[in-house]
Amino acid sequence: MSEYIRRVVALVEPGFTPFEFGIACEVFGLDRSDDGVPSFDFRVATSVPGPVRNSIGLTMQIEHGLDVAEDADVLVVLPVPRATWGEAPADVLDVIRAAVRRDAWVVGVCSGSFRMAAAGVLDGLRATTHWMYADVLAQLHPSIDVDPDALYVQQGRIITSAGTAAGIDACLHLLRQTIGAELTNTVARRMVVAPQREGGQAQYISRPIPPTAELSLAPVAEWAIDNLHDDISVASLAARAHMSDRTFARRFVGEYGTTPAAWIIRQRVGLAQRLLEQTDDDIESVANRAGFGSAAVLRQNFSRTVGTTPTAYRRRFSRI
Repeated sequence: MSEYIRRVVALVEPGFTPFEFGIACEVFGLDRSDDGVPSFDFRVATSVPGPVRNSIGLTMQIEHGLDVAEDADVLVVLPVPRATWGEAPADVLDVIRAAVRRDAWVVGVCSGSFRMAAAGVLDGLRATTHWMYADVLAQLHPSIDVDPDALYVQQGRIITSAGTAAGIDACLHLLRQTIGAELTNTVARRMVVAPQREGGQAQYISRPIPPTAELSLAPVAEWAIDNLHDDISVASLAARAHMSDRTFARRFVGEYGTTPAAWIIRQRVGLAQRLLEQTDDDIESVANRAGFGSAAVLRQNFSRTVGTTPTAYRRRFSRI
């Protein structure tokens, strides 16, 4: 079992959305111990246990009250109906505040950010929500720095996410920090989703599904992933795609929601994470294999992206 996460509680209210609820269940509630993934004590809680009707009219029997969240390591705050954004239940807000005070992880999915905002735990922080509601969140809570573009935002152990599938990205982001990159990739493979989309990627991109395989930049991206140890420049990728640098960069942002240079760094950091977990190579070797060229450059990019040093990361997640 993970040393860092044991109990995960999903907080639901009447009118909760089934998709986002399913995300919490899928990421934290399924037993994947046969793949080496730690199992969590996953509970669903609500103010008044019993039947709770969701946003599409289905009723779910919720067994647990909010007391099960008192010692939760992770609290997932699910979306709530728009009509309730200004009328948050006091007991729900108390649970959110208590979780933040004891330094638990708190994840607000989509409009779950409104509950966290009402609890005051986002005051003075950067946060996000579904792009359609970002202006409303900013108007209701002017003390929050609302980012309407990000897929998810982490501030300490508080994570807010954009709508729908961005909740998957936020939850996997949390897992990477608590069980490591390789086991999180295992969860992502089981879910048949991309193992990592950066929080700073755009919430919506100009062409999320390429109209034809021929127009997609996926072959170029796949080549880059297979050759991260090489000196990869944006110009070399553009040449491989038979485009000018400017056209390639514009198309890449349209397809992947981030710049080619930022994407390459993230892929290299991800490779370094896996090497630190799975090998006993020294830091200089890891840096070279991941394409950073030197341990100093690796440390700089790794710390900025992961929030800790390569050495500390290895101590925590090494599987050797």
